Amino acid sequence: MSRAAKVFPTDRVSLREVGLRDGLQLVRQFPDTAAKQEWVEREYAAGVRYFEAGSFLPASRFPQFADVRAIVSAVQGKGAYATALALNERGAEDALQANVDDIMFVISATEGHSQANTRRSRQEAVDMLARIVAMRDAAGPDGPVITAGIAMAFGCSIEGRVDHAEVLRLVEACAQAGADVVALADTVGYAGPRDVAQLFSASAKLVADLPLGVHLHDTRGMAIANAAAALDQGVRLLDGSLGGLGGCPFAPGATGNVVFEDLVFLCEGMGFPTGIDIEALVDVRSILARTMPEEKLYGGLARSGLPKVSI
Repeated sequence: MSRAAKVFPTDRVSLREVGLRDGLQLVRQFPDTAAKQEWVEREYAAGVRYFEAGSFLPASRFPQFADVRAIVSAVQGKGAYATALALNERGAEDALQANVDDIMFVISATEGHSQANTRRSRQEAVDMLARIVAMRDAAGPDGPVITAGIAMAFGCSIEGRVDHAEVLRLVEACAQAGADVVALADTVGYAGPRDVAQLFSASAKLVADLPLGVHLHDTRGMAIANAAAALDQGVRLLDGSLGGLGGCPFAPGATGNVVFEDLVFLCEGMGFPTGIDIEALVDVRSILARTMPEEKLYGGLARSGLPKVSI
């Protein structure tokens, strides 16, 4: 069994709550450590098993992630899996020391966003990914999964249209660099279901048994439809954020992620058991309402509730 399959089995869906990282990137207020730990505890009780716990970034610039180690500990203390973002080798080293289960490393599909986000070229990012994989391998056989997340894969608010051939070139390059998982991100919500289907179908042919993931933003209201298209293409690792929080600080026009609660509902409705109690999950939004009252929350289930008949 591959390293990735031990964390993200391909015979069922793995739904990852990214609210604690992506969800807190653009907010004016954020929960303190105790509230984040409550967030993890209550979502775990609802059945969530995958959490993006935060980012290993300078606390002076990103104080919302200063407690990332404590949140990783809270997630793993429950027996769940902790992902953390690292944008460079220093961050990856910190993530390795924290014993995370999955290191997320972002590579942009366009040069414009790559320079704005990390001040490096796409090729420099691929080269860095290879070095991070080598760091992981040198640490021993029990090191974390390395996920390569390709941002702006479906369109870029800096450069506009993104050629599928460029994305596929990066998918193949990430696989060759040693990534265990490749995830495609619709960072600014440009995609439609046809784009998603075509790009994942083509990507699957390039990466053999390497798991593919999808990270969707709901800027134009298409995220749930795009998630359904990804599921139809065999994608089994999907990200979402409680209340639809989120957005990239270096992507003009960026808005929140697909609503995690609605994503769970979609999966259940399409015949993919999640093990998540949707009503209990929706109730966790009370933490956000209490600790982040200025932030707008989204979600069809929170607004209308579960239907009285099965779907």
